[in-house]
Amino acid sequence: VLEYKIKAKQSQFKAIDEAIRTVQFVRNKSIRYWMDAPKDAKINRFALNKYSTELRNEFAFVKDLNSMAVQAAAERGWSAISRFYDNCKSKKSGKKGFPRFQKNNRSVEYKTSGWSLHKTKRRITVTDKKGIGELKLLGKWDIHEYSVKSIKRVRLVRRADGYYCQFCVDVEC
Repeated sequence: VLEYKIKAKQSQFKAIDEAIRTVQFVRNKSIRYWMDAPKDAKINRFALNKYSTELRNEFAFVKDLNSMAVQAAAERGWSAISRFYDNCKSKKSGKKGFPRFQKNNRSVEYKTSGWSLHKTKRRITVTDKKGIGELKLLGKWDIHEYSVKSIKRVRLVRRADGYYCQFCVDVEC
């Protein structure tokens, strides 16, 4: 994971916050969908991805977020559910980690689409309808060693000291 600090305008930071709130909404709705499903219904990762498409059709602010980011949010919900199932199957002692609703999400994750890297690799453009736009990246330039195809995910993270962009790179050790 390569991490860079983001330099942007205040309106862009507000747009990132809106995208983060949308991701939190989709994850929480996915967990609620799993909780409210009948016991005989089979809810898995694919059912949650299909449900995220329904959320995009139902809510306009979810439709503004990139479809891959909405899918990644539903997969975050599924990872909490599957971790709970795995702990139950392995008979872990104590609490099993029942999935909880997120109150303070700090990141939005884009898979292969929804972003484009500038040819100098010093700027990233987020191409969804939230209005994030082009962000300047500050930090060491280790990303020049990797091709754009080896970048599997891009995550925008909010922390107390500012906003960061993380690149998850596929590397053979």
